[in-house]
Amino acid sequence: MTDKITVLGIRERYAKGEKIVCITAYDAVFGRIADTAGADVILVGDSLGNVVLGYTSTLPVTLGDMVSHTQATRHGVKRALFVADLPFGTYQSSVEQAIQSATALVKVGAEAVKVEGEYTEQIAAIIKSGVPVMGHVGMTPQSVNLFGGFRVQGRGEDGQSIIDSALRVQDAGAFAVVLELIPADLAQRITETLTIPTIGIGAGVHCSGQVQVIHDVLGLNPKPMKHAKRYLSGYDCFVDALRQYSDDVRSKAFPSDEQSF
Repeated sequence: MTDKITVLGIRERYAKGEKIVCITAYDAVFGRIADTAGADVILVGDSLGNVVLGYTSTLPVTLGDMVSHTQATRHGVKRALFVADLPFGTYQSSVEQAIQSATALVKVGAEAVKVEGEYTEQIAAIIKSGVPVMGHVGMTPQSVNLFGGFRVQGRGEDGQSIIDSALRVQDAGAFAVVLELIPADLAQRITETLTIPTIGIGAGVHCSGQVQVIHDVLGLNPKPMKHAKRYLSGYDCFVDALRQYSDDVRSKAFPSDEQSF
């Protein structure tokens, strides 16, 4: 059996120049699939709001939602480093709130948490409490209303501010930082500046690793995303399979003697 991946293992991969593979999962089935496929990091993202719960943003996702999906996904993940997002409104107001929220996720199996934005006091305090933290800068979806939509960040003069933010997140103790929806050349500059891994999503090939939503990679989202590559037309496969099931039921082809007792 392949050794369990820890934060130390991620640091070792980074030191060797190995690319880090991260994928989201929101339940035990997809957690097991991603883990079996060899992902280094599995993230229970608050993107479950868009992907699973049908919201138009991550903002309505509660800590209770994250606890429930983290607990479920934990059952499918044995090898990969298991990370969970702190959702909007569960860490911004105080250090104490951040520690309590991180603790709730660790209690149900998270091995690290992800914090969006430059909340350096919270990041440092969570780490001091014994929980590793992954940072997240650039297009931070929890700030979608501030940004005026899901927009590429860091073009022009804004680039330096994102570099500075990433450095402060690193200095606070984060073991890695997600770079979302920023120009590839800026992501390369950040990656070359930091001494921790960068995990890109819509940030080009020069990051230390990549993260994608599993539903996008498997083609389960009917609407293709520019930053994602479909490795399977999963939506069409599932619809075709269920249509065949429906036809078989209606024609009495299912269940056959083989599926009967």
